[in-house]
Amino acid sequence: MTPAVAQQTVTLHAIIRSAEKPKEDAKRERDVKGALNASEVVVWLKRVDSTVAVFMDDVRNRGKFQLVQHNKTFHPHVLVVPVGSLVDFPNRDPFFHNVFSLFDGKRFDLGLYEAGATNSVIFDRVGVSFLFCNIHPEMSAVVIAVDTPYFGISGRSGNISIANVPEGKYVLHVWYERGVPEDLKDLTRTITISSASKDLGAVNILENPNFSPTHKNKYGQDYEPPSTPAYSRP
Repeated sequence: MTPAVAQQTVTLHAIIRSAEKPKEDAKRERDVKGALNASEVVVWLKRVDSTVAVFMDDVRNRGKFQLVQHNKTFHPHVLVVPVGSLVDFPNRDPFFHNVFSLFDGKRFDLGLYEAGATNSVIFDRVGVSFLFCNIHPEMSAVVIAVDTPYFGISGRSGNISIANVPEGKYVLHVWYERGVPEDLKDLTRTITISSASKDLGAVNILENPNFSPTHKNKYGQDYEPPSTPAYSRP
């Protein structure tokens, strides 16, 4: 009989550092304004020891995944799913929407669909997919497909909790939309989870001063400015 593998709830804390200010200035800013927003930092643990099987089909069936379109916004902005998961995109606005991703990760275009309709996509490739609406330039979202059941995402305080992690050796990965890519890559490291090492401490992330949420439409062109209603024209 195979002995049970001890499982832990792994915790860590994300700290966002500004690349534009000295460390002392950033600390003073936190003291005055309170803790900086450290939400939407994604961490996942990839098992190194392959002797413990991970049944991804079981993981994918644990819940239903959605990115809701409402008030010209995707909710949530960042979604993490096991690779192979089906994600629904319901339109809960009283007008048409579109969802497309033409970059790294899963490439797709759902076309236009009306209020109340739902389209779906299977994220069958590991990676980060940046999603937009071809009608509304202010809309963006990110879907991260990972080949492990051990992942978590931070809240505003930066706290991250990953439940049911068996003891063993893992590679820790960190992703943050506003992070400096080279800095995030340097945060990848091998860790050991045990009853004595389940608190992984702090993860310091350098914020990218050049980050911009602006993007092109699905044709690689600038979005057309919204038309002015005839009754409001002079």
